[in-house]
Amino acid sequence: MPTWLIAGGWGLLAGSALLIGAFIGFFAHIPQKVVASVMAFGSGVLISALSFDLMDEAFNLGGFDATALGFLGGAAIYTGANWLLSSQGAKHRKRSNDLQISEDEQSGSGMALALGALIDGIPESIVIGISMIQGGAVSMVTVVAIFLSNLPEGLSSSAGMRKAGRSAKYVMGLWSGIAFISGVASLLGYTLFSGFSPDIISMITAIAAGAVLTMLANTMIPEAFEEVHNLTGLITVLGFLVAFVLTKMGG
Repeated sequence: MPTWLIAGGWGLLAGSALLIGAFIGFFAHIPQKVVASVMAFGSGVLISALSFDLMDEAFNLGGFDATALGFLGGAAIYTGANWLLSSQGAKHRKRSNDLQISEDEQSGSGMALALGALIDGIPESIVIGISMIQGGAVSMVTVVAIFLSNLPEGLSSSAGMRKAGRSAKYVMGLWSGIAFISGVASLLGYTLFSGFSPDIISMITAIAAGAVLTMLANTMIPEAFEEVHNLTGLITVLGFLVAFVLTKMGG
């Protein structure tokens, strides 16, 4: 099987957690404290993967300058895009409570939610494809970390969308589309950047890492803290530890 197709498959697998979480969140009526706890755990997993897998790989490929520029650039790009979409109604897209606004309250908020979910998921998926460039093998730590973080993301967002009055067809269609685009983004991450220099690959990896960390700080961690308060740090640390162990076992 071609490597580019395998890259797309891994991205689709990681993205499928969004749809699984969305289905559970929409139909199972999970308590908000449970949703928030899983979100805190997923945040810790991703922070660990960023620290010991993505950033380390970026540094090894391009050194400090390319890594730092990419990391700060990714944070800036995500911040700008998130600010724009938040003003259009996507500010609380990961909230499981009743803060999400409906289409009746703000026209265009449904599209803003979809685009918000897209900018949250694409950087993670691109990283999966990029991780296969060097040796053709995917970084399993990255895939597991993204899968574990996507699950509560879909769960929390869909619960909030249900409370905002959005239909099951809209919610499942949205997350099915994002899961598919995740696979495409991973495929493109491999095919588009495989011919580039290590410095460019380093910078792209760091851009994705910066965007993901900014997303965690802006959306997932605040959602977790709102519900579980002082336990957020402990749960996040547990997620971090799990991914750290996976990193060392993979090494």
